[in-house]
Amino acid sequence: MARGPLPKQEFDYLYSRVPRLTVEIVLFEPDRGVVLSLREIPPNIGSLHIPGGTVRWGERVTDAYRRVALDELGVEVGAGRLLGYIEYPSHFENDLDSPVGLAFLGETRGGPPAAAELPVGCAWYATLPPELYAEQREFLERTFGMEADPS
Repeated sequence: MARGPLPKQEFDYLYSRVPRLTVEIVLFEPDRGVVLSLREIPPNIGSLHIPGGTVRWGERVTDAYRRVALDELGVEVGAGRLLGYIEYPSHFENDLDSPVGLAFLGETRGGPPAAAELPVGCAWYATLPPELYAEQREFLERTFGMEADPS
């Protein structure tokens, strides 16, 4: 299975016609919060998001989860308990695409990575920053009772 994002032309063609299934890698610890990543590819460059990515044709969801975790976090993460799904109406309303994400609690060998072990652009957040996708903020508030950053 190829790694990295799909070429833009292929991405645009495919997902202008069908919903896009994604996996969301939720690394959460009650005392540290959640791992978020700085978005480096379109759309929404510069926003924060739960690490995640597209499930490819013929790929098992759990295999996509492991691939995306390795691509985005540089660590082996298994898909733990299914936490729920996240729909992204803001994408559709802004003529981007129509993703639906399956959010799994990440399971790592030896426990969740320390802050220093995360790649550049990834960090633990005890509160939810304003740069986080609104749909993901709502999901994390509902699922873990996390609160928005007061600043």
